[in-house]
Amino acid sequence: MHPTHVYEIRPRKDKRGFDLISDVLPFGRLWYGEPNAISNTVGYAKFYSRSHHAVIRVYDDTGNVIETHEHKGDFKEW
Repeated sequence: MHPTHVYEIRPRKDKRGFDLISDVLPFGRLWYGEPNAISNTVGYAKFYSRSHHAVIRVYDDTGNVIETHEHKGDFKEW
């Protein structure tokens, strides 16, 4: 049984994209600023957690959860 990775996607205070925040990331957070930043951020979190269960929450400017994604790790033991 693997622990669940928890990710938060929050808009930056300077309005220049989104931060991907998690304790499992090597540097704690990543910045995404391109037009499709949210989908790229969700994709990265799913890829980074490919062998773990993951919960990815997307927040709006006021701190409310607007989307939740759950990913079941797809790594299989031999």
